[in-house]
Amino acid sequence: MTAASATETVEAVFRIESARIIAGVARIVRDVGIAEELAQDALVAALEQWPRTGVPDKPGAWLMTTAKRRAIDLVRRRETYARKLAEVGRSEEVPPPDPSDVDDPDGIDDDLLRLVFTACHPVLSTQARIALTLRLLGGLTTQEIARAFLAPEPTVAQRVVRAKRTLAKAGVPFEVPYGADRDARLGSVLEVIYLIFNEGYSATAGDALVRPGLCEDALRLARVLAVLMPKEPEVHGLAALLEFQASRIAARTGPDGEPVLLADQNRARWNRLFIRRGIEALQRAGDGPYSLQAAIAACHARTMRYEETDWASIAALYGRLVTLMPSPVIELNRAVAVAMSEGPAAGLLLVDALRDEPALRGYHLLPSVRGDLLERLGRPAEARAEFERAASLTHNVRERDHLLTRAARSGA
Repeated sequence: MTAASATETVEAVFRIESARIIAGVARIVRDVGIAEELAQDALVAALEQWPRTGVPDKPGAWLMTTAKRRAIDLVRRRETYARKLAEVGRSEEVPPPDPSDVDDPDGIDDDLLRLVFTACHPVLSTQARIALTLRLLGGLTTQEIARAFLAPEPTVAQRVVRAKRTLAKAGVPFEVPYGADRDARLGSVLEVIYLIFNEGYSATAGDALVRPGLCEDALRLARVLAVLMPKEPEVHGLAALLEFQASRIAARTGPDGEPVLLADQNRARWNRLFIRRGIEALQRAGDGPYSLQAAIAACHARTMRYEETDWASIAALYGRLVTLMPSPVIELNRAVAVAMSEGPAAGLLLVDALRDEPALRGYHLLPSVRGDLLERLGRPAEARAEFERAASLTHNVRERDHLLTRAARSGA
C-alpha cells in the first residue's frame, strides 16, 4: 500500500469512527474538548505509522486503543487523581479509570449516547449545539459545517470552542440523564437532529434548495439514536419522519436544481427502502410531535399518486399536532391540508386568520400559501402580489426564482 492510499484510509476510518473514539475517551477524561484532542492525537499517530507498517486488521479498534491509552497516560501524569477530577468538574468519589478498560469494547454505545446528550446540552445555544453535534458526532470539519450553514468559518470555529469551554465551565457531567432531566435533555437532542435535517431538506439561504449531506448526517444520527434508545417512542418518531422526508429528496429538484412541488414530483424516484424503514420506525413510535409528523409524512409516502392523497386524515393529524404543540406554522400546514380536503376557500379562511401572527410576519411560506389559494380561487392579481411578497422574504435563491416565476404566470 502506498503512503497516499494509507493516508486516505486513515482519514476515511477516522471519519467513520471519530464519534465513537471521542465518546470512549470522554468516559475517561470527562471532557469532550480534551477527548477530541486525544482522538486527533491518535489520528496523527496513524498518519505517521500506517504508511510504514500498513493498515491494521481492525483500524477502528487501533485508533480507539491508541486514544484511550493516551487518555489514561494523561490522567496518570497529573499530580493526583483528585486534581484531574477537579479540572474536569467531577466528584472525587468516582474511582479512577481501570487501565484494562483500554481494550474493552463494552459500553461504547453507552459512551456514544453520553456524547449525544453532552453535545446537545441545553446550557449551550441552539447554534452551538448544532455546530458541536456536527463536529463530534457527524465528523464534519469546521470548514464543512461553515459551508453547510453558509456561515464564516471563524464564526463556526468560535462556536465550537466556546461550546466546549461552556460545557467544561458548567461542569456538565458526561452521562445519560434520567427521569425528568432526561426527558428535558432528550427534547434538546431530538431538536438538534431535526434542525440539522431541516436545513438540509430546505436550505434557508444560498443557491441550493437542498443540501443532501446535512440530511444524510441527521438521518444517520437519528438511526444511531434509535438503536441506542430503543424504548423511547419519540426517538422512533423522529427516525420515521426523517426516513420519509429523506425518501423524497431526489425528486424535490429538477435538472437545474429548481424546486419541484409535491404535486409534480415523480414518485418513482422516491426511495422505497427509506419508506420501508420509515414505516417500521413508525410502528414503534408514539403520539408525540415527531411521531404525529411522521404519520403525516406516511400518508404521502404510502400513496403513489398525488390525487389519491388522504388529505382529510392529514388535516386531522395536524389538528392533533397543533393541540399537542401550538404553533402558527403548524396551523398554516393544517390550512393547506384543509384546502386540499375541503376546498381553497376553507383553507383561505384559516390562512387569513394567521396574517397578523407576529411569528409569521417574515415567514415567506404564509404569502406563498395564500398566493396558491388565491390562484385556485381565480384571483390572479392578488395571487401575484402574494407570490412577489413571498419572493421578497426568502433568502434562498432557488425558492425566490420559483416564486417570481409563479408571480409572472399569475399575472399573465
